[in-house]
Amino acid sequence: MKQGDILVVLAIIGIVVIIVIPIPLGLLDVLLSFNISLALLILVLAMYIREALEFSVFPSILLVTTLFRLSLNITTTRYILSQGDAGSVIDTFGNFVMQGNAIVGFIVFVIIVLVQFLVITKGAERVAEVAARFTLDAMPGKQMAIDADLNTGLIDDTEARERRKKIQQEADFYGAMDGASKFVKNDAIAGILITLINIMAGLVIGVAMGGLSFGEAIQKYTLLTVGDGLVSQIPALLISTATGIIVTRAASEGNLGSDLLRQLFRQPTVMLILSGVLFLFGMTPLPTFPFLVISFAFLFMGLTLRRELKQIETTEPTDMIQEEIEEKRKPENVMPLLNVDPIELEFGYGILPLADASQGGDLFDRLVMIRRQCALEMGIIVPMIRLRDNIQLEPNQYIIKIRGIEIASGDIMFDHYMAMNPGTADESIEGIETIEPAFGLPAKWINEQEREKAEMAGYTVVDPPSIIATHLTEIIKKHAHELLGRQDVKKLIDNVKEENGALVDELVPNQLSLGEVQKVLVNLLKEGISIRDLVTILETLADYAVITRDTDMLTEYVRQGLSRAITRQFITTQPFRVIVLDKSLEQAIMSSLKQTESGTYVNLEPDLMQRLLNSLSRQVQKLISMGEQPVILTAPVVRIYFKRISEQISTDLIILSYNEIDPSVEIESIGVVSAA
Repeated sequence: MKQGDILVVLAIIGIVVIIVIPIPLGLLDVLLSFNISLALLILVLAMYIREALEFSVFPSILLVTTLFRLSLNITTTRYILSQGDAGSVIDTFGNFVMQGNAIVGFIVFVIIVLVQFLVITKGAERVAEVAARFTLDAMPGKQMAIDADLNTGLIDDTEARERRKKIQQEADFYGAMDGASKFVKNDAIAGILITLINIMAGLVIGVAMGGLSFGEAIQKYTLLTVGDGLVSQIPALLISTATGIIVTRAASEGNLGSDLLRQLFRQPTVMLILSGVLFLFGMTPLPTFPFLVISFAFLFMGLTLRRELKQIETTEPTDMIQEEIEEKRKPENVMPLLNVDPIELEFGYGILPLADASQGGDLFDRLVMIRRQCALEMGIIVPMIRLRDNIQLEPNQYIIKIRGIEIASGDIMFDHYMAMNPGTADESIEGIETIEPAFGLPAKWINEQEREKAEMAGYTVVDPPSIIATHLTEIIKKHAHELLGRQDVKKLIDNVKEENGALVDELVPNQLSLGEVQKVLVNLLKEGISIRDLVTILETLADYAVITRDTDMLTEYVRQGLSRAITRQFITTQPFRVIVLDKSLEQAIMSSLKQTESGTYVNLEPDLMQRLLNSLSRQVQKLISMGEQPVILTAPVVRIYFKRISEQISTDLIILSYNEIDPSVEIESIGVVSAA
């Protein structure tokens, strides 16, 4: 490859050099033959590519081949005017085309040049210009489509980067083609001018300096000039044709030849109609024989194609049915049935318009935003959310499933809005009483006419897609710990490894396994702690994994490392009112811990446990009655165990330890949980 690079560089330098330095006639014949061969190679390649980017170097090739032709033109002009000879290739081309008649040969040459310049080159130039404009205009939409697929999980980061790179390459290619097509156009103009110069200068030199008669000079120099023009314009015509093929070529699964045959000759009815029309032409004063021959050829193709299509129609269904039966009999085909979607949103047919973009629905876009929101707030990669319509549901009903199990459901009213009183609205509004599904708040369904009135009165008004999106978001946050699998953790760790390779190499798998890291992250998510600051989490695990591999204790160390984030998340006012544990109760909990192979658990006596729960319930109700969020503060060593005890009352109670609160926060104890 390195030697090839050097040869290309030397070849381009050589093209420039031969413009100035004369070369032998034998070498000139070789270069003229190579020029024709190179043009044929480019044309054949253009016909066999499936999309333009497979020949992305084509704009540069246009420049090089144009420069090569011009250098050969200058060299041949030098020989024609100085020696009256330009080698055997040019002489043969001139005699073959002119057939001894200078005027006819010159006219044929002019026609070839005009066809190339006015028809092919101009058309390819215009197509390249339009393609470049539309490709650049379509770039933002394509980029947004890639971002949407990435956010919904349809593609990964690597595929997204590849698709973005391809879009950029397409824009660069068509932009380059828009400019490179000018090379071919101006090359045709230069060919015409060089031809005129050769003829006129040749006549002057031949008559004035060569001692030739006017007729002999015309015959000699016209032959050489036409031969020179053909040798240069035929490769230019081939490359212009290749340019037109590339810029008009749409991406497909085959090359140009196979596409033409498949698309032109696949309709038997068209063949038969064309055969009949040509047969009628043969019955007119037009030449009978050629039209009848072509008519019978199309008749044969039409009948053959119709017979083949009928055979396919009769055999294909049978074959397909048989193949389906055989596929179902294969034992491995049961495996796809075992796959369970992590998250599903099923809805009745009345909600379909909200999920259909053609009807103005934006539910899909909202799902994209949910995944982004969860990534920012919780630090997790939410799996792709599967949307399904379910005719067994009520028209306006939807259900949310986690791992195939229904977790929550709700109902909406299409063309209505849900109005909720945040506690500041005094004015009453008319509507249908309902319950907001995400938080269980009282609400009302109102129509469009009542919407403005409700908003002015201070109500919070949301549309049906927002209701579903909010409900789904809360379900995902609540069950985030169930959605985080080992594969997801590996993706998160790999992302951290890009910039913190030493940290990851030290921790996984040298100190902790992937499963142990996952358990710590699951413990954090289960209590609503974001794992977005994964670097801090892994740093803390690396510090304390040498002390213990108990994932519960490691979780507590990590929580202490995230104290600033936890303080900001749960403590919103100062002084912050909390409930604390009695010291004797904390001691009793510590004394009752039992260590087993599967972990540590609390073994309190039943009556002590009941008194503890009663006291906790009273203190929580007291705090709720004061309008405060219940938060219980404990010693670090008992926090995790008291959290498990409190789940018998409510899974949503916030249990914090002293080490998880920023020292600058002012705490006010308004209750004590005891077992007395």
